[in-house]
Order: sequence, then structure tokens, then C-alpha cells
Amino acid sequence: MKTFYYVHTGHRIGLDRFRRAVAILHTLEDTDITLLTSDYRIAQEAREFGIQKSVGIDVVRNIPQIANNGDRLIFDSSEANPLMLEDMRAYFSSFIRVSDAKEDSCFKGEALISPYLEGERIFHGVIVDECFFKTFQKSVAISYFFGDDDYEKDLQKHLDFVEGLDVHLQLGYYYFLDYEASLKEQFRQYYEFEEYATMIQESAILITASPQAVLDSLATGAKPVYFQREDYTTEFVPLFESLNIPVINNYDKEALQQALATINHRNYGKIEQNGNKVAKFIKENLNL
Repeated sequence: MKTFYYVHTGHRIGLDRFRRAVAILHTLEDTDITLLTSDYRIAQEAREFGIQKSVGIDVVRNIPQIANNGDRLIFDSSEANPLMLEDMRAYFSSFIRVSDAKEDSCFKGEALISPYLEGERIFHGVIVDECFFKTFQKSVAISYFFGDDDYEKDLQKHLDFVEGLDVHLQLGYYYFLDYEASLKEQFRQYYEFEEYATMIQESAILITASPQAVLDSLATGAKPVYFQREDYTTEFVPLFESLNIPVINNYDKEALQQALATINHRNYGKIEQNGNKVAKFIKENLNL
């Protein structure tokens, strides 16, 4: 019986779920789990993140071509419809679903990881890599991370959003080479994709559309500002509002400037360092 962990990734999706999976798998280093991603490129490079086993698959429906009936699965994706999820619960002997939806339920035959829900077979909390729960010297005033994907080049279309802020730009994984080169010409200071963790650790303020980056930044004691991309889910907004994190919509520069002007007087919420707890929950519910 094998254990798999599937995450939805791609050049129009980004790597938020992948980064969350890496954080979880780091707490389960003593277990044999194969990471499945929906694009081959990040699967091939997963070892750079400390992931020992990873396989790229074309679409979520191809999971049974890798996993057998009776295997175990952790599933982090919004691709599956209710019927497909029901089939997964029947196909796998143990099934854990990662959900970001406030309006959700834990169904029969599954366990759930959720930032909103509580109850039997539910792990209530957010997932952040243990490496960010430390004290860091914040040597960079403001960094800007649009996300790991930008197929439509919206970052470049809305440069005025951060104009005049002297931000350090964090480059994304799925940026095309010519686009990345152009951005490097427009931003005097930038972090390469591989420097993501360093960026999170060094930045006193992070303006970002990446929900996972918001949580990673908050764990370090920084002050993140979340801006809602039109092509990203809004499911994290209630969570961020509960943590008193500024939420900016529609590239509203005035709202961003106001958030930055008052940021030192804002009492941010705290998130729990829960790596051991989530590892215990997963092992118990996968019968590892």
C-alpha cells in the first residue's frame, strides 16, 4: 500500500499548493510519500525543495494510473467535482482533502485540513513551513511578489500599483524568460525564484497576491499586505481579515498607500507553529 500527495500546479495556477505541500512533507520526512503535481517541470525539480519522490501527471483524472485501489491519498486541488471526490473516497483506503473554502464540510470517508472548519476528522489551522517560525533580521523594507504565475503579464500591465515604493521584486517560477528579463530591467532590485525563502525572511513588509506567501511572511513576524488578483480565488479573504491583514482590490493604489502609512499601528494576528500537530493528524488519518 502506497501513499500519494496530489497538488494542482501550473502556469495559470501558480505554486501555492505546492509550497503548502512542501511544508507538510517536511514534517513527514520519516514517511514514504510520493508527491504528484499537475505539471512535469516542478515535479522534476521537487528534490530542490527536499522532496524525495515526485511524479508529474497531465490531469487529475490520471491519478489512478499512478496509484492503485486501496492506496492512500492527500488531495489539494479544487479541480474535482463532487462526483469525482466521491469516487476518490471509495478508491483510496484513506483520503485527506485540503480545503480553503469557508463553506465546506467534512464528508464521510475523508479527513479534512481547513483554516476555517473544526470538528471530528478535521485539522483546523494554516500550514506554514517550520523554517519561517524564527526571528530574522529584516534588511529589506518592502518586497513585492505577484505570484509564481503571470501568463497574461498583468504585473507589467499594472506597474503603477507599486510605482515609487522602491520594492524588491520576487520573480515567479512560471515567468517566461523574455518576460523575466524585461522585469529585471524595470526593477532595480529583485530576488530570483530560488531565493523565495530568503525574500520571505528578509522582508519587513511584503505586498503579495500569493496567499501562501502572506502566511509565510506573517510567520516570520513581518507585515504582509494581500492584494486580490482577479484570476485568484477569494477564499482566503475572510481568513486574512480575521488576522487583520490588509486586503487590497482592483490594484487600488490609494488603498495600498493608506495601508502602508498605517501598517506600523496595525495589530496583526498570530498563526500557530503546528508542524508536529499536522504530522500527527495525517499519520493518524492515513493509518501510517
